[in-house]
Amino acid sequence: MQIRLNKRKFLKSRDIKGWLIMLLPLVLFSFFVWYPMIFNVVLAFSYTDANLRIIGFAGFDHFRYLFTYSEFTTALLNTLIYAGFSILIGFLIPIAVALLLSEVVHFKGFFRSMFYMPSIISGVAVAILWLGLFTPGELGFLNAIFGTDHQFLNSSNRITPIVLIIITMTWRGFGATMLIYLASLQTVDSQQYEAAKIDGAGPLRRIRSVTLPHIIPLVKVLFVLQLISVFQVFVEPLVMTAWGGPDGASMSVLLLAFQYFRRDENSEAAAISVLIAVMIMAFTFFYLWLTRGEEAKIKAKQRKEDRKQRRITKKLRTIY
Repeated sequence: MQIRLNKRKFLKSRDIKGWLIMLLPLVLFSFFVWYPMIFNVVLAFSYTDANLRIIGFAGFDHFRYLFTYSEFTTALLNTLIYAGFSILIGFLIPIAVALLLSEVVHFKGFFRSMFYMPSIISGVAVAILWLGLFTPGELGFLNAIFGTDHQFLNSSNRITPIVLIIITMTWRGFGATMLIYLASLQTVDSQQYEAAKIDGAGPLRRIRSVTLPHIIPLVKVLFVLQLISVFQVFVEPLVMTAWGGPDGASMSVLLLAFQYFRRDENSEAAAISVLIAVMIMAFTFFYLWLTRGEEAKIKAKQRKEDRKQRRITKKLRTIY
C-alpha cells in the first residue's frame, strides 16, 4: 500500500514538473515578446513622459501628427521605394543563382560556401565595407580606381543612395535565401526533367514547366518574408548615410522611430511601430489574397505534368 502511495506521489510530482517545463517557455515568450508588443500599442495611444510613464489617453492624436509631419511622409515614401527596389533587385537574384547552381556539376559546395559567406558577417561590418566603396572623393574605393569624384551616397537624388543600400543588403542576404531555394530544387524528381527532355523541352522550357511550379509555394513565402525585412531596414542607412541623409533622402520609417525614441518622443515612435506592423499585415494579406488563384492553377498544372510523366514512364517500360 505504501509503495502505491509513493508511486502516485512520484507520478503526480512528475506531472507537475512536466507542466512547469511546458509553461516556462510560454511565460518567457509572453514576457519578452507579447508584453513589449502590447505595451508598445498602449504607448501609441497614450501621452507619456520621458520615463515612459503614461499620463493620459491620446486616442489617434499621435497618428494624425505623424501624417501631417513631412519627415514621416518622406520616410514612408523612402521605405516604399526600398521595398520596390528590393523586389526588383534582391528578390530575383537568389532564384537565378539557385537555378544556376542546380546545374553546376563540379565545385558546387565551394560556390555554395562563397555565396553564403556574406550572410555570417555583421550588418554593421557589411555597411562599413560598402561605405568604403562609395565614399565621395579620393577616400572612396571606386572613385580612387576610376579617378572620379561621384557623390554616391551624398547624392541629392534619393533614388541613388536607396539603390546602393539595397545592393548592399542584397549582397549580404541573398546567399541564405539562395540556399533555401537550392534545397527545394534538390527535391524535384529527376524523372520529370527526363520526361520533359523526351518531350523536346529545352532548358528554359524545363525551368518554366518543371522547376518554377515546384518552387512557387516557397517563392510566395520568401516574398512575404523579404517584404517584412525591407520594411525594417535600419542598420544600412544609419551607418552608410549618417542617419538617413542627405536631408532625409534615405531615411526609413524604422530609423525615424529610433530617432523619436532618442528625442524622448516615445509615443510617436510607438505609433510608427504600430503603423509599420499594420502596413506589413495589410500587404501580406493582400498578396496572399491576390495569389490564391495562381497557386491553385500551379497545383493543377503540376498534377497534369505528373500524369503526363507517368504515361511516358509506362511507354518507356513497355519499350524496354
